[in-house]
Amino acid sequence: MTRTGPQRYPGASTAYWYGSKYPGSAMESNVVVWHTTEGTSVPTYGGGASAPNFTAKPDFAARRLVWYQHFDFDESARALVNQPGGVETNTLNAVQVEIVGTCDPTAHKKWGSTPHLYTPELPDWVIRDLAAFARWAHEQHGVPLTSGLTFKAYPSSYGNSSVRMTGAQWSNFRGHCGHQHVAENQHGDPGALPMAEILARAAGTTTAPDTAPTKEADPMPAYTSLGMTKPLTLQPDTWKTIAFDTEWVDDLKQHYDGGQTFATSAHYNGVLYVYTDDLARGDELQIRLVEDSIAEGRTVKAFPPTEVIGSSGGTYSYIPAVGVIGKDRRVKFQIAHYSDSPLVLKRAELKAHLWAL
Repeated sequence: MTRTGPQRYPGASTAYWYGSKYPGSAMESNVVVWHTTEGTSVPTYGGGASAPNFTAKPDFAARRLVWYQHFDFDESARALVNQPGGVETNTLNAVQVEIVGTCDPTAHKKWGSTPHLYTPELPDWVIRDLAAFARWAHEQHGVPLTSGLTFKAYPSSYGNSSVRMTGAQWSNFRGHCGHQHVAENQHGDPGALPMAEILARAAGTTTAPDTAPTKEADPMPAYTSLGMTKPLTLQPDTWKTIAFDTEWVDDLKQHYDGGQTFATSAHYNGVLYVYTDDLARGDELQIRLVEDSIAEGRTVKAFPPTEVIGSSGGTYSYIPAVGVIGKDRRVKFQIAHYSDSPLVLKRAELKAHLWAL
């Protein structure tokens, strides 16, 4: 089946990508199934064996959701139970999203002052970012901004509750539902998720309340557009920093240190595009974000890399860059490859929005 429309959600990290390890079925997604992880961090998902398409993790300091993508939008994920001889679940045109948080009032009480999301009491910035995803899924893939279902509070949503769909209802459903609604499943998440409010925001029929604190509103971001136009030779099994020798736009003037780092004291959300024409088919290229300490003048943190696998002819790829960098650090990209001979990175371009701290 042809997968139409963009398959990657803009800005989503592929640090935990499972599409290569567990390739799924191609489909045209017309249903979003919402889950909660019942934890405060991105789960391991059994190494990807039970992963959804997306995980949305709260960044409480930045008041925004950080998105991780595990499979293409129109590729079946693995977070639903599928009983033998029953209806299809994971492969029935359903894109699945896990929200890092809980729907369980017992867990909510137990976690107390530990920062976490509780679905019946989501802050407005979470509703805003969930609505942005729903709007993108509608505009780019035609997923209806409708539900028509009751999102029942946990634990009464667990098991064969009054909101659980029959096989026929599930097979004919289009729009937004929860794990608690999916046929053949027992889970009760995401509990009393304010689905109607999220979809109304996505459709533009409601806005944040006038009483919301001023700091809830997003400031207008600055823009950065940088390029590497001088080819970079990479020796095997060695990390090397990408230097941006061309600067088209740098609104915040944060492109420092000989062109290597691109942000400091800012929230950043962007994409790095890279191209090489001599990465052999099947060979591996890795790209990662790292942070340098300004005071120490060295790299002090490295994030999990994104993997790029060589294809026939030229290899094009893009790597999301999402995060927050403090005023004492600067962020840059490093690249490495794993083969028997040197490789030449022909060019790289970074386009990002930055919000100064």
